[in-house]
Amino acid sequence: IMEEATEFLRRVQSGGTLPLITSCCPGWVKYCETFHPDFIPNLSTCKSPQQMFGAMAKSYYAEKMGLRPEDIFVVSVMPCTAKKFEITREGECGAGIPDVDVALTTRELGQMIQRAGLLFAELPEEEFDPALGIATGAGHIFGASGGVAEAVARYCLKDKSKNALRMLEHSGLRGSDPVRFVTLPIGEREVHIAIVHGLSNAAKLLDQIENGEVQVDLVEVMSCRTGCVGGAGQPYALMNTKLQRA
Repeated sequence: IMEEATEFLRRVQSGGTLPLITSCCPGWVKYCETFHPDFIPNLSTCKSPQQMFGAMAKSYYAEKMGLRPEDIFVVSVMPCTAKKFEITREGECGAGIPDVDVALTTRELGQMIQRAGLLFAELPEEEFDPALGIATGAGHIFGASGGVAEAVARYCLKDKSKNALRMLEHSGLRGSDPVRFVTLPIGEREVHIAIVHGLSNAAKLLDQIENGEVQVDLVEVMSCRTGCVGGAGQPYALMNTKLQRA
């Protein structure tokens, strides 16, 4: 989020291409490239979190631990089936080798745990290895619709007090409506943000932006309903009947 938010501020301050459209969802990025190539300059240049982590693991982390990049095998566990396609994209090799070697869905991991006969309730509690430090609160909300936009807004706000962050939490950035518009005062100007989930809704929003019906500075797009948390790789029990039918 530091990279994406920094890029957003740079575009706003230098008159760059706006609106900035998020690039963390590989399904959305591929859809944009195929059906709305005119908006490719609007896409953030940032890799997705999966690919960023893989690239850092095989460069920064490898150097830090005295390891060869080719000796690190990165397996990601994601709520998304498009992540499997993403690891094969051209250019996803920051250290000269694939950033991520295997992408599993959460559903696949659950099936593997079940087949191995692991009983998590009987395992002793243990802390995660802090490979790259402590995760931020913004990282926790990243996968829900509106979470990326809120994380960007948090970064851009000069006032990062509890009251300011609470204001963002209740600003309407996060929610279940398929398309939402929020205006926030950031710095010396008001920033207009659009949040959309579901590709059919994203297509309509792009048409509105292209036709001049909507004026926004930042657009968050997630392919799956409710965001990554409702991804196609999630356990079916997490998806309600309406979302499954959709």
